[in-house]
Amino acid sequence: MGAGIAVMFKQKFKGVDSLKNQKKMPGQCAVLERDGRFIYYLITKKKANHKPTYNSLRLSLEDMRLHCVENGVTKISIPRIGCGLDGLKWARVSEILEQVFKHTNISITVYSLPVKAETTVMKDNMRR
Repeated sequence: MGAGIAVMFKQKFKGVDSLKNQKKMPGQCAVLERDGRFIYYLITKKKANHKPTYNSLRLSLEDMRLHCVENGVTKISIPRIGCGLDGLKWARVSEILEQVFKHTNISITVYSLPVKAETTVMKDNMRR
């Protein structure tokens, strides 16, 4: 949680100790509850400087799906997960999202920053 969009989530939602206490492994999903909604943290790698795999992303999404179904979550808003500093390809990630959530009633809205803003955010976060 030291770079990219995770830094903004850490600042906004806090709860780093709570997330760590959940002792999740790659392929799992940690959860915070804030103001009646869930904030999902996909654990896709062991260390921040590692790179995720498509399989670890799929497994963590499946874990998130399970939590969503068990808790009545029907709407998820996400950035282009794994496609910034982690370097995954959006075409493949979006296929995985479709496969993981296709037999649910969960709708997913994906938000993208304009390229210039995304680059600026990443540069600002890398300076910290």
